Amino acid sequence: QEELVESGGGLVQTGGSLRLSCAASGLTFSRSTLGWFRQAPGKDSEFVAGLTNSGVTFYRESVKDRFTISRDRSTNTMYLQMNSLRPEDTAIYYCARDGADRGGRAPNWYDRWGQGTQVTVSS
Repeated sequence: QEELVESGGGLVQTGGSLRLSCAASGLTFSRSTLGWFRQAPGKDSEFVAGLTNSGVTFYRESVKDRFTISRDRSTNTMYLQMNSLRPEDTAIYYCARDGADRGGRAPNWYDRWGQGTQVTVSS
């Protein structure tokens, strides 16, 4: 069975940092676009960061210069480094894969999803 398992969430103060990890089991990130999404209570899911197979990165405007998406091909793991965190970053964060490598922001383009990890930023 194919599975994405996230870790690294937690509670931090405003201005702090977290590094989220997403490890793949039974599948690889080869020839795929990788993405991070988040969802706060009562709000719609929103795109956070993306990384194409060729190494192109793209972010939602509110996290540019604060978050960095990356991958380690040797361990089949993707990451989201989150710096200068703000209370409005509080959400459940999900990793996802688009096996067609379309390099997009639309959640319906991603065919594999993690279970989510909670990030809480205190004011």
